[in-house]
Amino acid sequence: MQFLFMIKDLTNEFRSGKILPLVFKLVIPAVIAQLITFLYNLVDRMYVSSIEGIATEALAALGIVLPITIIVQAFANLIGLGASPKASMALGENDNKKANKIFNNSFVLLTATGIILTIFLYIFSKDIVILFGCPKNSIEYATSYLKISSLGSIFIILVQGLNPFISAQGHSIVAMGTTLIGAVINIVLDPIFIFNLNLGVDGAAIATVISQFISFIWIICFFLNKGSMFKYRLKDMILNFKLISNFLFLGLSPFIMTFTESLIQIVFNVCLKSSTGGGSSEYTAALTIMLSALQLISLPLNGLGYGIAPFVSFNYGTGDCYRLKKGISYTFIIALIFCVIIYILSMICPQIYGFIFNADEKVMSLLKSYLPLFIMGTIMFPVQMTLQNINVALGQGKSTIILATMRKVIILIPLCFLLAHFVGFNGVYMSEGIADLIAGFITSIVIFTTFPKVLKKRSNEVLKQKNHENKN
Repeated sequence: MQFLFMIKDLTNEFRSGKILPLVFKLVIPAVIAQLITFLYNLVDRMYVSSIEGIATEALAALGIVLPITIIVQAFANLIGLGASPKASMALGENDNKKANKIFNNSFVLLTATGIILTIFLYIFSKDIVILFGCPKNSIEYATSYLKISSLGSIFIILVQGLNPFISAQGHSIVAMGTTLIGAVINIVLDPIFIFNLNLGVDGAAIATVISQFISFIWIICFFLNKGSMFKYRLKDMILNFKLISNFLFLGLSPFIMTFTESLIQIVFNVCLKSSTGGGSSEYTAALTIMLSALQLISLPLNGLGYGIAPFVSFNYGTGDCYRLKKGISYTFIIALIFCVIIYILSMICPQIYGFIFNADEKVMSLLKSYLPLFIMGTIMFPVQMTLQNINVALGQGKSTIILATMRKVIILIPLCFLLAHFVGFNGVYMSEGIADLIAGFITSIVIFTTFPKVLKKRSNEVLKQKNHENKN
């Protein structure tokens, strides 16, 4: 197993390696992993949009199920993205015992959560898709897809929740491999199950579950490797509720950020259904494509934040303010350049996303008219996504929770209902861009004001601790 993962301890590079090369070493695999995640989510939608006779209905069905999958990922983020920065900080403080205790407590919580969600989603699949605003002519396909895909929920939870512990050790390429192996298998199996075996939408769900299982095997094997800093230990799996409450509080921000992404998609679907007289597959299909465009911009920017997080948490633990400032600055510049390029291309040629999904004439017309409005606020995403995730890596639980809640819950959801009521379905498509611009402006003020204070405070804490140790 050692030869497969080629593990070595990278924490010394976090402490003293050249910063810019290290930033690229960490963030490039993380960004690629997020793009692979985008492709992972995209493939099913691309293939089902080519099923003869039911393409639009099938695409709408997967658009309904997508936020349910995101909710599952939100629970993985609550645990994994809350615990892994705490584990990284413990490594920075040379407390490997505490770091491993955090890892094992997380493993137990992730497993229990995965089992509960799997059972719940399987039993109530039809009720859920109806509640989430599924158009009548897509209910059958959405129910069937969700019932099958729910069987992979435990694999999603464990893969999403444990992968940050691989990145926490500096093994960003291995973490990327976790996503890559599942995506490749899904791409290969999708056409076989959907078209060759003539299973349609059910085939897409079966292929997804199999690919998730393979990723699960990959990640479980990693932590059995001798080179991993985190080990499965039964004694460390005994739940420590003080430890758990600590990292769950930090994980609330990524949980809220992910959960509200799902919540707003549900609100979109419900508002579209009410404003179009009972629901139309064309409007839901157009929304599904618009959300895919949003993901193309947001996921890589999230990847930049996730990739640099181990470096940030480790150096926060050591109190090295200089390295923190440099690492964060480089990452933000990269995020800004990427966002501007994709943003301009998307605004100039919004129809390109329709071609990817083989959209019909009505859906293409909706994309041309409303996609630029839908994504106009993504220019603020380098702050909202990348720096917000760095804020989590710095352990700033309170501010990240407030900012995460503000964007979707406080601004977007009320705005969506309000515009849908007065403007109709047009308002549903307009609300996302307006809310992102407002929330991005507020987040920028908070982030750029608080970051210098947080770094200075930590530097002073470490200095006082060292002076105390020297006196003793």
